[in-house]
Amino acid sequence: MTMRTTLTALAVLATLPAAAATAQDAAKRTRIGAGPQLVPSYPGADSIAVRPFIDVSRATGDEDFVFEAPDESFGTSLFRVGDVAIGFALGFEGSRTARDVGAPVRKVGFTVEPGGFVQYQIAPTLRVRTEIRKGIGGHRGWIGNVGADYVLRDRDRSVFSIGPRVTIGDGRFHRAYFGVNAADALATGLPRFDASGGIQAVGVTTGLIRQITPVWGIYGYAKYDRLVADPARSPIVRAFGSRDQVSGGVALTYTFGARR
Repeated sequence: MTMRTTLTALAVLATLPAAAATAQDAAKRTRIGAGPQLVPSYPGADSIAVRPFIDVSRATGDEDFVFEAPDESFGTSLFRVGDVAIGFALGFEGSRTARDVGAPVRKVGFTVEPGGFVQYQIAPTLRVRTEIRKGIGGHRGWIGNVGADYVLRDRDRSVFSIGPRVTIGDGRFHRAYFGVNAADALATGLPRFDASGGIQAVGVTTGLIRQITPVWGIYGYAKYDRLVADPARSPIVRAFGSRDQVSGGVALTYTFGARR
């Protein structure tokens, strides 16, 4: 399971009341996107997994859909003061097994990652966002993301974004995925490695939403991360994984409700 997989159920639940209310509340618009995406099987993997790519956005009246980067966690704003928004974020990290790695390393279970975000709209075309989340179960560590997005849009007809990313993890997170403890070393023959916290990866994400008609559209994204510091030096990554982490997806979107 991943964040997108889990949000599939949430998306379906969200669209049912929205569809029922359309006839009564013509001021609301909803855009639903669904399709496949390719993501690393686990942090540091050299293999790719196919997951659902789901997006749900709502807007009122003549307002544009609020910009959301394709790689940000599910969340909602709780407080907004001017151009600053603070809210709840929820991420998910799938499990990693010995079979996934191709070596007898310890398992890291499925992790739920609740947390929060702060974002600042510096200008109409520039947004900065920081997330921090805590793992419950699984890796049990802290994970954070810092990113900026340059956004060019023609209202909702076309929305293009691109921007840098920095991923940060604490020692517990890095030891779960990149460390080699005594049992791992004995089973695999790899040297012991005690990964410390810090920067995990640097990269870039780009996305594009394009309306083909007022109802139908296409949503695609691509993301590249490069592992650095201890994650890049991990014997597990060097022997069985990759420092290059690539993701991408494409979805067909459908918009219903009030139209301009």
